[in-house]
Amino acid sequence: MDRPLLRLNPGADRRVKAGHPWAFSNEIVMTQAARALPAGCVVRLEGDDGVKHGAWHFNPHSLIAARFLDPDPAVPCDAGWFRTRLAACLALRQRLFDAPFYRLVHAEADGLPGLVVDRYGDALAVQANTAGMDRALPDILAALRELLDPRVVVARNDSAVRKLEGLEEGVALLHGTDGTATVEEAGLAFPVDLLGGQKTGWFFDQRPNRLMVARLAKGCTVLDAFCHLGGFGLAAAQAGAAAVTLLDRSEHALDLAMQAATRAGFADRVTPLKAEALEHLERMAASGRRFDVVIADPPAFAKTRKDIPAALRGYAKLARLAATVTSPGGILFIASCSHHVGPADFAEAVAWGVHRAHRRGRILASVGAGPDHPVHPALPESAYLKGQLFALD
Repeated sequence: MDRPLLRLNPGADRRVKAGHPWAFSNEIVMTQAARALPAGCVVRLEGDDGVKHGAWHFNPHSLIAARFLDPDPAVPCDAGWFRTRLAACLALRQRLFDAPFYRLVHAEADGLPGLVVDRYGDALAVQANTAGMDRALPDILAALRELLDPRVVVARNDSAVRKLEGLEEGVALLHGTDGTATVEEAGLAFPVDLLGGQKTGWFFDQRPNRLMVARLAKGCTVLDAFCHLGGFGLAAAQAGAAAVTLLDRSEHALDLAMQAATRAGFADRVTPLKAEALEHLERMAASGRRFDVVIADPPAFAKTRKDIPAALRGYAKLARLAATVTSPGGILFIASCSHHVGPADFAEAVAWGVHRAHRRGRILASVGAGPDHPVHPALPESAYLKGQLFALD
């Protein structure tokens, strides 16, 4: 077997033996030959006791040096292997959803570490966040084309985490000529810009939470802050909200949201508002503007661990402002997609913010991402999305 063999340091195999999908650089015997291996290559990994741990992607320049691929150390990790893994992902999503709009691949939890694939009918957005998946993109593309025959495939390789793997950021068409797509949800059709939109174009993770909030919005005034394409706000309008305000700093995103509102026939009940959300929430709070239902779903406040203290202060401030602009007897939904902020710390920051707004209420639900964003059992910290639904007095 010509596949490189790497060994774990003595006593450093406990996590791997317990099923953890990562091996860190300080757990691996980093010989000169190991350090010279190309980033993203496939290696065999063994313990110092000779126990074989299968095939792994390896990057000698990353803190997470090895990522588990397959229990068979000799398995050919080619287009056929990716097709088998992707077919399993597809079969699960087809059990979960009736229509082809979902996250098809969610990295480690789907056995494809560092890979994200979102499906918009005949269009796909692919994000390779590790050197191994970046190196395997031709095989991944071949497998996706064989399995789904997509009209277009866009590489959204502009995530900052690629820097940790020594990779460049960029967006490119891998297949097809048109980067536009449509996502359908809750009877609505949203235009999506796969090349110029945020991240992979749409946030499938909040799907069940959008439906949850929409059920409480009939006859209400609604504020959707950090609205992106208006997923929360337009779902509320579809459910019978009296008036919806979409607040976001991106004019492009607001334009797409209004296209969806016009197509749905309720644009007269939807008002787009281009502004920095936090700053405008402060102005609304000071002016006495109030809404029956408020959604605050911001981008990640903590990009790294060192950002956690500032992020928690930010969530407390956001909760204070969002609670202030929520009418008495109203509903507040607030969320965090910051991977580095844990659920308990987020909940504490939100509770403090609501208290500082001199509001009392009840938590109706503490929620996470939808089922197309599964969590690896050995990586509970990868459950990045946190949301709380409040009924405020």
